[in-house]
Amino acid sequence: MDYKSIARQTVGYLYQAHSSIRNSGIDNKLIALAELRISQLNGCAYCCSFHAGELRDMGIDQSIIDKIPGYKHSASFSKKQLLVLQWADAVTFINGDISNLLVELQTEFSEREIVELTSSISLMNALNRLRISLGEKF
Repeated sequence: MDYKSIARQTVGYLYQAHSSIRNSGIDNKLIALAELRISQLNGCAYCCSFHAGELRDMGIDQSIIDKIPGYKHSASFSKKQLLVLQWADAVTFINGDISNLLVELQTEFSEREIVELTSSISLMNALNRLRISLGEKF
């Protein structure tokens, strides 16, 4: 189903929000990292391929991209990257100790960055669900 054309305005607003996040000043490598992790969690093949390619284009080594599913057992990620991945998991599943993780995020990120990151995670979950339920198989 061509959901982007059918609900052009509504879906367009979602992509405008995505563009706003990408232009907010937060490191786009961290946003793309979160988007890939969320797409992996949701099983969106198209989005996994897209965001992995995007990270490669941003200069992230393939060996790092390959380790994202097992990030909890890897020493390859920076503190900020680990927090982004943990936050992506927590917000996607609304589980874990979100309050304590938020406190930890505040040591590395500004309030604005946390809001933009959380908005990005929420939006990517919505976009994954649209793609998986209504989009063409990839």
